[in-house]
Amino acid sequence: MMEWWFVSDLHGRPHRYKRLFELLEKQRPSLILMGGDLLPHEMARWSPEIPDFLRGYLIPALHALKKQMQGDYPRILLIPGNDDPAHENQTFLEMEKERLVEWVNMKTVEVDDFLITGYAYVPPTPFLRKDWEKYDVSRYVDPGCIHPYEGYRTADPDYDPAYDTIARDLERLAQGLEMNRSIFLMHSPPYQSRLDRAALDGVMVDHVPLDVHVGSIAIQRFITERQPLLTLHGHIHESSALTGSWQDTIGRTHLFSAAWDGPELALVRFSPHCPEQALRELH
Repeated sequence: MMEWWFVSDLHGRPHRYKRLFELLEKQRPSLILMGGDLLPHEMARWSPEIPDFLRGYLIPALHALKKQMQGDYPRILLIPGNDDPAHENQTFLEMEKERLVEWVNMKTVEVDDFLITGYAYVPPTPFLRKDWEKYDVSRYVDPGCIHPYEGYRTADPDYDPAYDTIARDLERLAQGLEMNRSIFLMHSPPYQSRLDRAALDGVMVDHVPLDVHVGSIAIQRFITERQPLLTLHGHIHESSALTGSWQDTIGRTHLFSAAWDGPELALVRFSPHCPEQALRELH
């Protein structure tokens, strides 16, 4: 049976990448989906000796893996996450030209008769970097969060951050797609699911209690109304520990998260033909 792998939120931790590459060499799946937050956080340099994670580690490691695996080198489809600086977009596109990875943010590609669409944006957060944040369904932001046009960006956006929304993006991306063979690779999970539960119990901002569910309302509504085959998510590391589940369903749609708050690599194995048989492993 065809097996695909899904990982997310590796955050530039070499031991997670090393473990992933070791598993790839041994087991040789045909496709890897990477759900964002791939690079180190700006406040945490992964190595004092080599501060440039992409050029100093990841690109050479992928070249070495491709040489080792040769014809078995998998397709690697990826999107960024809200911790990944947009000024590195061009580097990822250069990696695509070298056939190391495929950048699928805001686009759809076909793999074995399935349609895979990437979407990196998340609703507004309390964090200052806004490269991959957009309003969700309106210009409202939760207490403690910062508007998308505030904070800072590492690259100029090609849209108006004061007005563009996740809801509008998803409608554009879905046009013409056959949902029964569509898979959406998204950094944000949907709102009020088992995948978006944050550790915010009892936390208040200006005497207002914070919502412990921090996913996207637009993504929740999109899945409910459109019913794609499968959606893949990350972003909220602690959610599976709090809810007891790394997967969920909305109607007929299966939802998986590969975000994880432990030190291990969280690897989701699945077949698009039988998503109900998916497994998550911690390595």
